[in-house]
Amino acid sequence: MSNVTYQYIRKNKDIQTYINYADAALSTIGYTEHSNAHVERAADTAFMILNTLGYDERTCELAQIAAYMHDIGNVVNRVDHAQSGAVMAFRLLDNLGMPADEISLIVSAIGNHDEHTASPVTPIAAALIIADKSDVRRSRVRSKDGAFVPSDENLAADIHDRVNYAVESSSLYFSADKKELILELDLDLKISPVMEYFEIFLTRMNLCRKAAATLNVTFGLVINKSRIL
Repeated sequence: MSNVTYQYIRKNKDIQTYINYADAALSTIGYTEHSNAHVERAADTAFMILNTLGYDERTCELAQIAAYMHDIGNVVNRVDHAQSGAVMAFRLLDNLGMPADEISLIVSAIGNHDEHTASPVTPIAAALIIADKSDVRRSRVRSKDGAFVPSDENLAADIHDRVNYAVESSSLYFSADKKELILELDLDLKISPVMEYFEIFLTRMNLCRKAAATLNVTFGLVINKSRIL
């Protein structure tokens, strides 16, 4: 086992720099927030998923590390950022002396988190997929100039902004028997109808279902108190 912990990774200045520059690059092309708020939330969620299902502490921590580093490849380009990020993560973690077996699990998860090329090849990869794709919230919406100022014109301009801004609250939790993982959203239908959510998130929700199956649970979706999946 390595002494490279999640808390150590969070405090690593090089990794933080890549996260900051990757988020800045996405901001300039109009993408939603991918800063510390996103990666820390993803890390917490990935840990929660595996911890709840009884995975050992180190496996849960490796999922945290993978989730925290999963978007650094955006500093290279949005296209194939999962694969770029996996290669970057390998170099960073190898230089920190992390064992090859642990690096393998992390880079495999990072390289398999983008919905266009993803596959839940390990429990860590499955947890990262769900943690990443379930982070839908109003506070992720922004403009190229900084804070997003909602208006009819701004909301009409981009479906991704509109759908994310319509999400007033979101939570991911297990059923009481731990057999189902449920994403529950409160959606302002005056901003975006449910069909628009599926227009951009259907592929991601199907991937979450596959990831949940890898963990031997089912994936559920509840929108405005109505069961969708």
